[in-house]
Amino acid sequence: MFYYLLKYVLLGPLLRLLFRPHIEGLSHVPASGPAIVAGNHLSFADHFLMPAILKRRITFLAKAEYFTGPGVKGRLTAAFFRNIGQIPVDRSGKEAGQAAIREGLGVLRKGELLGIYPEGTRSHDGRLYKGKVGVAVMALRAQVPVIPCAMIGTFEAQPPGQVMPRPRSVVIRFGEPLDFSRYAGLENEKAVLRAVTDEIMYAIMSLSEQEYVDRYAADVKAEEAAQKAEKVRKFPKMPLG
Repeated sequence: MFYYLLKYVLLGPLLRLLFRPHIEGLSHVPASGPAIVAGNHLSFADHFLMPAILKRRITFLAKAEYFTGPGVKGRLTAAFFRNIGQIPVDRSGKEAGQAAIREGLGVLRKGELLGIYPEGTRSHDGRLYKGKVGVAVMALRAQVPVIPCAMIGTFEAQPPGQVMPRPRSVVIRFGEPLDFSRYAGLENEKAVLRAVTDEIMYAIMSLSEQEYVDRYAADVKAEEAAQKAEKVRKFPKMPLG
């Protein structure tokens, strides 16, 4: 009930007014049955925009930090995500990743849409990063199609670190469903999982026209943070550029 109240009465109309989304390829999203919608992730606003424009309910795997934040703001955010049916994902290790896959498969077994960001985190610079293979594991185990999706303009509307989004028009573009039935029974083969994931990321890149980086976004973020910390250590009075 809360999901549909937000979608049609509270949040949906506000998002449409603020972002004026232009939707392309919506017919590629099946009207019924299980499927995975795999998208790029440029902004916090992505979590709300896609559910607002889809005709079906979609459940996203959301990072666990959204459910455990401190203070009143953290409790409100956690309550919001729980009430719209989002699933917390602990990204701290291999076992956590397996738990996320089990949760995602549970959504698909119920015949629902599952939303996932294969990059695993928001892009900090607007580029598209290497996808993690969890999306391939779920697609092959559940034997469901993957619909690639590109969010275009949300990075400029609300880049990482910006609390309030800037009003601007965005594009949400869906591609043709990707069928991986040819890999049935091979969901434990690492090379197959990598090939499937790379095919999904290529489809997203073709839709979004982003520059692609063949590295995990989390690794690049950590590397850049370490470089900044080292710069501060060596030159404490020099402003960071």
